[in-house]
Amino acid sequence: MDIKFILALRKVKAICDYQFGQAITDILFEDESEIHFFFSRNTGKIKHIYQDNNLLLNLRPTNGFFTLSLFSAGRIIDNTPSPKIRAVVMSEVSEFIRKGRNVFCKHVVDIDSTLRPNDEVIVVNQNNDLLAIGKLVIPVPYIRSFQTGIALKIRKGIGKSKL
Repeated sequence: MDIKFILALRKVKAICDYQFGQAITDILFEDESEIHFFFSRNTGKIKHIYQDNNLLLNLRPTNGFFTLSLFSAGRIIDNTPSPKIRAVVMSEVSEFIRKGRNVFCKHVVDIDSTLRPNDEVIVVNQNNDLLAIGKLVIPVPYIRSFQTGIALKIRKGIGKSKL
């Protein structure tokens, strides 16, 4: 391993620990030999992190945090108990969410109480099947009490792209 890889891995793990917690970092980076970084040609900063040929994370340049991919969301679902970093929605609205539609407060059945607005969220149905990934819009207590309004803005539904 070269020094650039080691420094990039330390930086990525530190950001991931802060954003998701150490348990999620350990899940995402359990096999470090398969990790590949893609850097911006203009700035030289990390852009994408791949494991084998699967996109694991994207680094958002505006705030320095990660966005999850469908692949990383699947790994988190398989290795953590529900509702960690998840919003569980009614199974009746699963098809709409798969297509990339936003999640309304009244459709949320359960949600991780540690989430804050603008956090990355994995959206699953009541059977814990991956539907989409997105961003929390309002605080969790409001989601539980409101019957109207958008709770999560969906960035990518599984119906829009391949896993």
